[in-house]
Amino acid sequence: MTIGIEYLRVVRERFAVLKGQGDKTFAQLDEEHFHWTMNDESNSIAILIQHISGNMVSRWTDFLTADGEKPDRNRDGEFKMKRMSKAELLDCWEHGWRVFLNALESLNEHDLVKTVHIRGQAHSVIDAIERQMAHYAAHIGQIMFIGKQIKGEEWANLSIPKGGSDAYLQRMLKEK
Repeated sequence: MTIGIEYLRVVRERFAVLKGQGDKTFAQLDEEHFHWTMNDESNSIAILIQHISGNMVSRWTDFLTADGEKPDRNRDGEFKMKRMSKAELLDCWEHGWRVFLNALESLNEHDLVKTVHIRGQAHSVIDAIERQMAHYAAHIGQIMFIGKQIKGEEWANLSIPKGGSDAYLQRMLKEK
């Protein structure tokens, strides 16, 4: 196995985990929770979904051949509150992920050294992937944080719960 093939396997796996964290957060929330904000300067989960999806569609449509900032993208509009149902928001989320994951799946190890453009700036494909990893992880972390604030004690933990590190480690070592 080459390093390029391994890299693509790992990033596909990591992005699937990120998507899963968002999915598990959404499953815990009621429709009104998607539109909750702490204050006027805060983003709601709905806004973050619109932004992530808009970014994915723009960046990953014709990824290797067109600039990642498409002329028809309205980035500023992604940050305006639209009253969408939970089902509509989840459709938006899934659409962005479908475009992104299909493009990521289509890449091969030879594509990794190619150059793509984002807002006119040249990036290696690896750099573009890593930029998106950081970007999506930051926003999904925000989504999880908002969900946890809304649910409080009802929040179903998505990773190792507080005070559970030793038990988790023992389970992992036993599975090994």
